[in-house]
Amino acid sequence: MALTPNLDKLAAEGVRYRNAYANAPVCSAARSTLITGMCASSLGVQNHRSGVAIPAGFKLYPEVLRAAGYYCTNNVKTDYNVAGTGNNVWSESSKKAHYRHRAAGQPFFAVFNFTSSHESQVAPKKGKDTFRVPPEKIVLPPYHPDTPQIRKDWANYYDQITLMDSQVGEVLKELEKEGLANDTIVFYYGDHGGALPGGKRHLHDAGTRVPLIIRIPEKWASWRPDAPGSWVEQLVCFADFPATVFSLCGIAQPANYEGRAFLGNNKIPPRNDVFLFRGRMDERYDTARAIRTGSHLYIRNYSPHRPWGQPYSYPFEVQPSMRSWFAEYQAGRCNPAQSAYWQPKSGEELYDASGDPYNIKNLAAAPEQAARLQEMAKLLRQKLLQTRDTGFIPEGMYTRLAGDKTLYDYAQSSNYPLERIIDVADQACSGKADGLLILIKALEDPNPVIRYWAATGCLVLKENSAPAKDKLLGLAKSDDWADVRVVAAEALGWLHGEREGLAALKEVIASGGPYEILAALNALDFMTDAGHVPLEEAQAVVRGLTLKEPADRIQRRLLERSR
Repeated sequence: MALTPNLDKLAAEGVRYRNAYANAPVCSAARSTLITGMCASSLGVQNHRSGVAIPAGFKLYPEVLRAAGYYCTNNVKTDYNVAGTGNNVWSESSKKAHYRHRAAGQPFFAVFNFTSSHESQVAPKKGKDTFRVPPEKIVLPPYHPDTPQIRKDWANYYDQITLMDSQVGEVLKELEKEGLANDTIVFYYGDHGGALPGGKRHLHDAGTRVPLIIRIPEKWASWRPDAPGSWVEQLVCFADFPATVFSLCGIAQPANYEGRAFLGNNKIPPRNDVFLFRGRMDERYDTARAIRTGSHLYIRNYSPHRPWGQPYSYPFEVQPSMRSWFAEYQAGRCNPAQSAYWQPKSGEELYDASGDPYNIKNLAAAPEQAARLQEMAKLLRQKLLQTRDTGFIPEGMYTRLAGDKTLYDYAQSSNYPLERIIDVADQACSGKADGLLILIKALEDPNPVIRYWAATGCLVLKENSAPAKDKLLGLAKSDDWADVRVVAAEALGWLHGEREGLAALKEVIASGGPYEILAALNALDFMTDAGHVPLEEAQAVVRGLTLKEPADRIQRRLLERSR
C-alpha cells in the first residue's frame, strides 16, 4: 500500500530479511537492546523510559567502535533506558550529527533516525482529507473493526511511510554524492513493529517483526548471504545487530554481549529462535515473555488479568484509531478477534505464524498442540534462566535489592532465586485454582519477589483465592515491601476486602517511591474499573497530588472520569 521506490531499490541491491525481530515492541527497550548488545531484560532496562545503571565494564557498541577508531554519529533519537547514556557515547549525537565531520580517511558508523512513521504521526494532520490510497480501499487486519477513523489512520500511515522512504532516499543519495556508496554497508530497519493499535507494545508479530534490508558493496561480496534482491529466511534479532557489526568491522565481540553475528568473518551458525520481552509501557505494567521460531510464536503472559489494550494515555491522545476501536468495543460492535484486545488474556498463547500471520487463533488449549506447547514453554524457561531475566522484579524494588551494585549484579547472584520465582510466577499466571495452596505457601516466603508473584496469582484467581484472604490482609497491611502491599491490596478487592485494600494503596501513594506510587495508581485505577472503589473515593486519593510522568497520566485519567 505504501509507495517506497527508494527502499525497493535498496532491496534490489541488497537482501531482505523475512524474519527480523526487535526483541521488545517499543522504542526505548528495543534501542536499549541495540545499544548494549544484550537483551534489555538481562540488565533491568526493559521498562519504557526508565534509567537503570549497568555495570561500568559493559561498553555500549558505539564505545567499542570508537575505541577501534570509528567515528560514530547518531542523528538524532537516543531513547535508551540505561542511566547516564545518551549523547555522550557517540562522537556526535544531534540533529546535525554527520559522518562528514570525521577526520580525513577515518572509518565511520552513522545512524540516521526518521520519526515520520512514528505513532505520533499516524493520525492525519488537521485539514488533511485526501490520501494516496483512499481509506475505503484499505485492507484492514482482522483484529481491527471497520470504522472511518481506523481507515483514515491506516491510509495516512501509508502516506507517512512513503514520506519516510523519501528521507531514506536523501541519505542514500548523499552517500553516493560523497563517493562512499561502494565502501559502505547499509542497514535499514524499524525499531519495532507497526505503529497502529495492536502493533507497538505487543509481543505478537505486528509489534516485534521489523523490516530489515542490508546492502553490501561488491568489494565484500563474499559476505553477502545471498544474491542481491533475495529474501533471507534466517531468524535475526536486535541483540544480533551489534555482534554482526563487530564481525563486519573485524572487532572482537565483548564477552557480555548476547547476540550472534549473522554476517562477516566471525558469523556463527544461525539461531533457531528469538527471545522477546515486554515490561512497563508508558504508565502501564504488563509482564510478558515470548519465543518466536521460524513457524510458531509462544507467549507467556505473566499479567493475564490485564488486557492487551490497557488504557494507555499516549496512543489514546494521538490516535483516533485507538479511540475508535475502544468505542466500537464498548458499543458491542466488535467480533471475538477484535474484542480480545480489550479483555483479560490467556496465560499462554501459541500461534502457527505461518498459517495465522495476524496471530488471531490461540492454539494453546488445542490437544494436538500439547507437545509443542510444552516444548516451547521449556525453551522459554531456558531463556529466562540463561539471561537471568530481571523482569520478574517489580520496578519499585530495584534500588533496594541492588544496594550499592547494579540490578544486573543482583540478578547474577544467589540472592535472586530465579528458578523458584519462575515456578511461582508460572503458577500465578496459569489461573488454575488447584494451585492455590502453592500460592498461599509462597505468600509467606522470605523473598519479596516470590511473595509478589504469589499475591499476583491470588489477584489472577479473583474470588477463587478466598482461602488466601487472611494472608493477603496481613501483606497489604504490613509487608515490608510496597509492591507486595499493592498487589495484595488489589487482590483483596475481589474478596470483600476493599476497605483494607484502599487503605494500603493510600499509604503507598502517600509515602512510596516513584515506581511504587505508579504501581499503586495502576491498582487503584483497575479497582475503580472493577467497581471495588467508588470513583469519588479514588479521585479524592489523587486530587491535589503533584506527580511526575508517567504517574500523572493515571492521575489525570481518574480525575477526568465521570460516573
